[in-house]
Amino acid sequence: MLKCSLVIHNRLGLHARAAAKFVDLAKTFDSHITLSKNDQGADGKKIMDILLLAAPKGTKINLAVKGVDERLAFKALSDLVSNGFGEE
Repeated sequence: MLKCSLVIHNRLGLHARAAAKFVDLAKTFDSHITLSKNDQGADGKKIMDILLLAAPKGTKINLAVKGVDERLAFKALSDLVSNGFGEE
């Protein structure tokens, strides 16, 4: 299992469009993907779970990836978040 903490950098935070990008990318991998904020966890392949995290700009989230393609998934998803979901 690979884990890291990330900070939401894009101006609008983890809003619907950013969450959709995350979910669309997450669904291309077989690994189990989890995002969490404080004590609240979210399935990385379910948009409603991610939106319920309510993560505005500056929020620290945790990414955990476990499975057969975890290295590829971890790199792609952490890069997506770190690059502001391509919005900046």
